[in-house]
Amino acid sequence: MTLRINAVAPDFTAQTTQGTINFHEWIGDGWAILFSHPKDFTPVCTTELGYMAGLLPEFEKRNCKIIGLSVDPVDNHAAWAKDIEETQGHAVTYPMIGDPELQVAKLYDMLPESDGSSSEGRSAADNATVRSVFIIGPDKKIKAMLTYPMSSGRNFDEVLRLLDSCQLTAKHQVATPVNWKQGEDVIIVPSVSDEEAKKRYPDGWKALKPYLRIVPQPK
Repeated sequence: MTLRINAVAPDFTAQTTQGTINFHEWIGDGWAILFSHPKDFTPVCTTELGYMAGLLPEFEKRNCKIIGLSVDPVDNHAAWAKDIEETQGHAVTYPMIGDPELQVAKLYDMLPESDGSSSEGRSAADNATVRSVFIIGPDKKIKAMLTYPMSSGRNFDEVLRLLDSCQLTAKHQVATPVNWKQGEDVIIVPSVSDEEAKKRYPDGWKALKPYLRIVPQPK
């Protein structure tokens, strides 16, 4: 299954470290991030999940839940969580999905269909494609997707920045420029006419080109 921006995030029911969840019900009326890792008890994944645990308060401020996934069973997650806290200094308090039958991984196109129907006997290398991030809005639609190779740890500060951009641009008719960070100037989207922009931004804007109008970030 190929997923695209603005597609409805596939719903599913799965076992997690915090019990059985129905994904859409779990999201509720807020935002959510589903992120996967190749395998428990592996080095890069340990650093990633620990860092994400440290960032959890920042996501909570933004009304965004986070949930992890790998093709390991839930019992493995619980045991591995002790290693994460010991080595990374943060306890994993968000749920982690156990997906040993690859149901969610395939639903979200994290693994080729030809890679089998079970995680049994698989190594981290076999799961090289399973390092994905999905940002999902309150409407249950996919707002952004990122996929990294097994050997490259993700930049979760960038995921947080991307969430800020998604939330801002969902609320206002603006776009965020290259390397934008929270509080910096934004761009008025071309679909907003100058006449409409004058009503929205009575203090005016900086026009580098007719299609490139810079304005302070709206509240």
